[in-house]
Amino acid sequence: MPEQQTTLVPDLIPRLAAIDIGSNSIRLVVAESQAGGRYRILDEELETTRLGGALASTGKLDDGSIEASLAALRRFQAIAAGLNIENLRAIATCAVREASNGKEFCRKVKEQLDLPIEVISAKKEAHLAFHSVRRRLDLAGKNTLLVDIGGGSTEIVLASGELIESIYATTLGAVRLGEKFGVGQSLAGDDYDRMRKWIDRRLKKTTEKPVAPIHLLIGSGGTFTNLANMVMAAKGQSRLPVAGCQVSRAELRHLVDRLRKMSLKQRREVAGLNPDRADIIVPGLAVIDRVMRRFKINLLQVHPYGVRDGLLLSMIEQMQGSGEAPPADETAQIERFATACGVELEHSRHVATIATQIYSAMCEHYELNPDDCRLLDAAARMQDVGYLINYKGHHKHSYHLICHSAMEGFRPEELEIIANVARYHRGATPKNKHENFSRLEPADQQRVLSMAAVLRLAGGLDRSHNRTIQSVQVACSKSQLELSVAADEYPEVDIWAARNRAQLFENVFDTEVSIQWNGSDL
Repeated sequence: MPEQQTTLVPDLIPRLAAIDIGSNSIRLVVAESQAGGRYRILDEELETTRLGGALASTGKLDDGSIEASLAALRRFQAIAAGLNIENLRAIATCAVREASNGKEFCRKVKEQLDLPIEVISAKKEAHLAFHSVRRRLDLAGKNTLLVDIGGGSTEIVLASGELIESIYATTLGAVRLGEKFGVGQSLAGDDYDRMRKWIDRRLKKTTEKPVAPIHLLIGSGGTFTNLANMVMAAKGQSRLPVAGCQVSRAELRHLVDRLRKMSLKQRREVAGLNPDRADIIVPGLAVIDRVMRRFKINLLQVHPYGVRDGLLLSMIEQMQGSGEAPPADETAQIERFATACGVELEHSRHVATIATQIYSAMCEHYELNPDDCRLLDAAARMQDVGYLINYKGHHKHSYHLICHSAMEGFRPEELEIIANVARYHRGATPKNKHENFSRLEPADQQRVLSMAAVLRLAGGLDRSHNRTIQSVQVACSKSQLELSVAADEYPEVDIWAARNRAQLFENVFDTEVSIQWNGSDL
């Protein structure tokens, strides 16, 4: 009897849909999942509802845009149902997130359409946009700036390779700026200069200039797509896809100067520009220009995908399972992340061992929580991940990389504590003027101080990076912490370094630190 074969027919291939409710438009993507976490688009639809059109002036979603959005969502639901989708997720971004009646809008959608809306944070929005880039572009060895411009906000992601270092959420949305500074020919004069200076001030306030040079600016969102379409149309390349299109800052500025002097009617006739964007294209392009100035970048690359793509990819990965086997345990996950950042694992493991030995022995005497040994161990193993960015100030880069690592197994508040402990394994003493430290509750600040103080000692005890000190015995008294280190020979460099790093510990615990080698009377 011949062997029976099973063929996967189209009706059995999972179909998914993603709806992105933005400040300017609502978009639907229906896709068919494929092997390897990929998908094939079956249908796309977009409606410009300007849900965030009145947000800057009123703080609310206006009734007209709400009704238009409900009608669009009803049509999108019907399209998705007609294509027999198995899973639909609808997300809302800046407008719904910020509006005082945003929750009321979500309630109306649920009551009228039975469609739950997930209002995502700016950070989640940035992660989804970057996930799209990471899956589609080779970022190895590159310092990348991803800029995702929406109607109400612009998210900026600074990354090294495939790892996020910083996320900057700004209120520089194209619709919001248009409402504030105008959209017509008034932008030909002083209004444009005022807008440009205002954007510069916001960028200076909300972003930090990177230590290392940026190799690539990647633009995501409708503003970038329309920019590419206009540039390519002017070059007679309209037939080509916009993915990967590169635009120089000089080309961008020339285009902005031309568009801002046009009437809205004239802009609607510009080749490559979606007529629905004629009123907000100049504010959007102004954001790109000022970001390029802020980060000293002269060339950008357009990524025509974005948040919706990142959402679909995440949905498929969740359905199919990640293509990569999950780490065997928490420590394996930490070390995989550390390895991706180029950390010297043997050193970090040894420091983690010494740190937890000291901390465990201190818990009873100093009334510390033994469960924090787990967080201290993680911080020790990841303290040097910031070397990926730059040696100078690497402890600060470690903080950002750990915060954005999306490390499974740790609650968000635990990851924040781990990142802070790694941040203070060297450098300045934690201060309330440090934003990362001031965000913590007082009790968590004390936990960070305690663990960071121990981590500095442990790091000093392997300053030579050769694991000379094999173990540490700890004796606690009212006025002194005595560390007796075991080593085959006198570890001069390590003891010297630990003594030099004892100040934070002595301040935090109000006690003196004594370090001795148990191999002699020195």
